[in-house]
Amino acid sequence: MIPGLEGQGGWGWPALSGVVLLMLFGTPCAAQWAEEPGRGWISGSVHHHDTRTAFDMHGARYDFVLDGRAVSTSGYLTAAAGLVTGIDAWAQLSFHRFRFDDSAARRVSTGPGDARLYLRANPLHWIGEPLPFALRAGVKLPVGDLDVGSSLLPLGDGQTDYELLVEAGRSFHPKPLYLMGWVGHRWRAANRETGRSFGDEWFYFVQVGGTLGVMEYKLILEGLRGDGAGTSGGPAYGPRRELAVVNPSLGVSLGPGAVELGLRVPVAGKNLPAGHAWTAGYFMRWGS
Repeated sequence: MIPGLEGQGGWGWPALSGVVLLMLFGTPCAAQWAEEPGRGWISGSVHHHDTRTAFDMHGARYDFVLDGRAVSTSGYLTAAAGLVTGIDAWAQLSFHRFRFDDSAARRVSTGPGDARLYLRANPLHWIGEPLPFALRAGVKLPVGDLDVGSSLLPLGDGQTDYELLVEAGRSFHPKPLYLMGWVGHRWRAANRETGRSFGDEWFYFVQVGGTLGVMEYKLILEGLRGDGAGTSGGPAYGPRRELAVVNPSLGVSLGPGAVELGLRVPVAGKNLPAGHAWTAGYFMRWGS
């Protein structure tokens, strides 16, 4: 499945160092090669998060005031297609239902979220180098609830993000085991209506996976570290954001693709919601 969460926590960078060392062994992982022209995949997933807690600025968990409860259900439709040899394109659409209850009121927002577009290339592959290395560049376009000042539960930030990622992966064939991951930076433009800046972010993703009989398994570590918010052209005044999430999942073949169920567990963070989330998805290739 295609991950939805980006991120970093304080203990994530040692994990990335381990990935770099492991990349020196094994064989290239097919997941890091761009899709061939006329081939691709499509993925649908749903995330459900229900929590009464968050991480404070020191990393401690606390309960929402006034018996608060945050419930979010998000759906993602992601597709990729090969354009030319060594280059493919990704697109992701989202739809959300956000709810926050406390002793004072219930607030609900429902509708489409922001869209993401990516191009991925394997520059070393063009010169015959077998190292499983890819570059991915993307943009997040403001689609959902652009007027962020009118809602306590906006469906989007009303601003544009630009991303650059470095990817790598290894397979440990003949063992049914692989390792892949990426690290990236997100430049977040200011909201055009309010002038608010949301702070740039570093994020990473590490995944180990394989098969056990008819089951496929994955264990993912994701993280994010974001700068404080501010105003366009001005200094940051908001707190930094951090998050580290562990995401185990199991999948099984069903029809032309595979269905997957997972659990997302925040293990560390600052100034972001805590609480686990359930995930379900379906992945299918086409053109192969």
